[in-house]
Amino acid sequence: MATYTLTPIGTVRASRTDAVDDRWDEVEVWIELDADELDPEATLGLGDFSHVEVVYVFDQVEAADICRGARRPRGNPAWPETGMLAQRAKMRPNRIGTTVCRLLAVEGRRLHVHGLDAIDGTPVIDVKPYFSAFGPRGEIREPAWVHELMASYWAAPELDGRRHPPRDT
Repeated sequence: MATYTLTPIGTVRASRTDAVDDRWDEVEVWIELDADELDPEATLGLGDFSHVEVVYVFDQVEAADICRGARRPRGNPAWPETGMLAQRAKMRPNRIGTTVCRLLAVEGRRLHVHGLDAIDGTPVIDVKPYFSAFGPRGEIREPAWVHELMASYWAAPELDGRRHPPRDT
């Protein structure tokens, strides 16, 4: 298989410095885009969108912690052993994370977002506007353990009277 090299286009600036699993909606987050990688016009029109999908690297996961098979989510014995590709855990083979989050402001090469579950200093690989047409089509199915796992993942005050849908774990 081919190998690819990715260059981060920005960095997460967040109030959280530890990868704690829950209460991500309480985290204040900015994405600082790299002037060496993006022209000032790169964000033109982005502010017209309510949400963006952020692609980032779990750069603090050690190679020895990578899971290439199955494990119990969060090591919880009450949950079934599940393959890594059936989870959204950070110890993935390529350590890539994605999260759809609310875009609050675009200030040049700085993006203020809400609901990004990435810690301060996390390298950002890409930012894409969220198109509803790329969202799920048809019925959504997921196992019961996912609802238990996500119960306090976002856990923060409501925004605009609605909770954000589950995203990355």
